[in-house]
Amino acid sequence: MTIGSINPVENRGNRKNKQVRDENAPLLPTKQEEEGGFDEFDGASFAGAVFNLSTTIVGAGIMALPATMKVLGLIPGILMIIFGAFLTESSIEMLIRFSRVGNAISYGEVMGDTFGKIGKILLQACVVVNNVGVMIVYMIIIGDVLSGTSSTGVHHFGVLEGWFGAHWWNGRFFVLLVTVLLVFIPLSCFKRVDSLRYTSAISVGLAVVFVVITAGIAIVKLLSGSIPMPKLFPDLPDLASVWNLFTAVPVLVTAYICHYNVHTIDNELDDSSQIKPIVRTSLLLCSTVYVTTSFFGFLLFGESTLDDVLANFDSNLGIPYSSILNDAVRVSYALHLMLVFPIIFHALRLNLDGLLFPSSSPLSSDNRRFALITAALLSVIFLAANFIPSIWDAFQFTGATAAVCIAFIFPAAITLRDRYGIATKWDKVLSVFMIVLAVLSNAIAVYSDAYSLFNKQA
Repeated sequence: MTIGSINPVENRGNRKNKQVRDENAPLLPTKQEEEGGFDEFDGASFAGAVFNLSTTIVGAGIMALPATMKVLGLIPGILMIIFGAFLTESSIEMLIRFSRVGNAISYGEVMGDTFGKIGKILLQACVVVNNVGVMIVYMIIIGDVLSGTSSTGVHHFGVLEGWFGAHWWNGRFFVLLVTVLLVFIPLSCFKRVDSLRYTSAISVGLAVVFVVITAGIAIVKLLSGSIPMPKLFPDLPDLASVWNLFTAVPVLVTAYICHYNVHTIDNELDDSSQIKPIVRTSLLLCSTVYVTTSFFGFLLFGESTLDDVLANFDSNLGIPYSSILNDAVRVSYALHLMLVFPIIFHALRLNLDGLLFPSSSPLSSDNRRFALITAALLSVIFLAANFIPSIWDAFQFTGATAAVCIAFIFPAAITLRDRYGIATKWDKVLSVFMIVLAVLSNAIAVYSDAYSLFNKQA
């Protein structure tokens, strides 16, 4: 069996026999599969679903969260991470509930059921914008780790540059090109999310390795008295610094975005009633990783924390085996991102196909269309990653636009529309709060970014 021949199976649970064409729905088995041409897929496991959803969540956001501590201060920053997990769980629960009552098998179908064709198209467009932005961030970080980066006029050496010196073959462009050809293309050929459960498990393990090493270094240095306690609250000397606090909001929103893969994972479960505990387990795991990384990362580097905290691991940490630990941290997380990439890419490809070819046959049944969309998307992401300088810039754009719509505004709007009359009073109050918070905080974040950019140019 070739990688490209793997196809998703029919929907499970109470949607098992519903055959629809949708951007996030698993594709139905081919005639060859039904006749026994391929191994039967018996449904995704609880653990596999948790790993896939956790991998969707814990991507590049973990690298920018320590920088949000520098903006917000330690205590408000940690509280915001926990609060973000709570709001994310609430918004996903709303989506699942309205999916069940409307017999919808994807996020896009719920939007279409509530707001018609325009709602579905808007959701698909937001997923495309968000996922393209997130995967550009992944490639930027991989390039920073392996080939180095320059921040505030200072060059931070990459792992390959540190090991072998500066050569054409370990430059950013060539390293990312090799990564695309040898890692991203093969893993992007899988047509079922559950096929990525093992790489997802490895990616979560690598994220934990990063957290453990970072925490260990910070604790050793703290006990030796070589690092000061970081600020607990933000410094607010003027009004501009107050507006600057809101620039962290898009990063926090982007860190938890996973809604576009919830239905895909749910549809592959043998028992669809497991999806809610799967979501809670994944959010608990990811929020723990986020809080731990943010605390120890900011503790370790303080006000010197960069937008991409991995770039901080290129100098002497002041402890034994510093260079080995630096390389272990950076390589483990670069590998983690390489394994996260195909999970995010899966939803991107399906949603783009739904936008461009809404009436065509399922994507898995058309290998030519599948290959063309895959090649085009990888090319765009690869080129953008070579020209966008900072992950903070990319996070600000996607987090303040598409991500906030996917995570909060759309689920809240579905609940307020309440087509089936199932929303409680608390649901509607929470939905209004999510919309107001999302719109105001991101509007202020965009204004603050624009104001800062204008002042720098001036």
